[in-house]
Amino acid sequence: MDTDHASEDLTGKLLIAMPGMGDPRFDRSVVYLCAYSDDGAMGLIVNKQVPDISLNDLLEQLEIDGGAGSKGVGVHFGGPVEGGRGFVLHSQDYEGSAGTLSVTPSISMTATKDILEDIAKGSGPTQTLTALGYAGWGPGQLEDELQQNAWLTVDADSAIVFDPDNDAKWMKALGKLGIDPLLLSAEGGRA
Repeated sequence: MDTDHASEDLTGKLLIAMPGMGDPRFDRSVVYLCAYSDDGAMGLIVNKQVPDISLNDLLEQLEIDGGAGSKGVGVHFGGPVEGGRGFVLHSQDYEGSAGTLSVTPSISMTATKDILEDIAKGSGPTQTLTALGYAGWGPGQLEDELQQNAWLTVDADSAIVFDPDNDAKWMKALGKLGIDPLLLSAEGGRA
């Protein structure tokens, strides 16, 4: 196994899907990695919304009175695993429950109902991204995909993760690497 990727902790990084990924669920995806270890990896796609589901709809399903702040706010497709399970990426200005995972000094993840109740009341974090489902990789699987050039990695920042313009996130993430997306090709080079 290639140890270049295994030795680097990818927690808190963005994975940028390369063109020609092959899996349409990840086409032009930007994934925020919440956990990375020898046991595998877990992340949330931050640039794809679930069609026709708003945060207000989600709050209603959970019997939480939605506040004005939840109207018109979209819910993201976090990934193909456990699509009924919710996750909230958020700024560190929120003291969550024991279920809050501090991923980086600027971004945490909470997967408990209390954060949604606080968001509805207006006492939640200033920056949030709500997602259903997650992207998961077993031991060595992400390293193999990185070795096959399916993904590029870049340091995450809140400006990309919480940007309301989902369509721009892939380009902005590539821009952090100084890569022009028009120069990327799904085809391998031939001499």
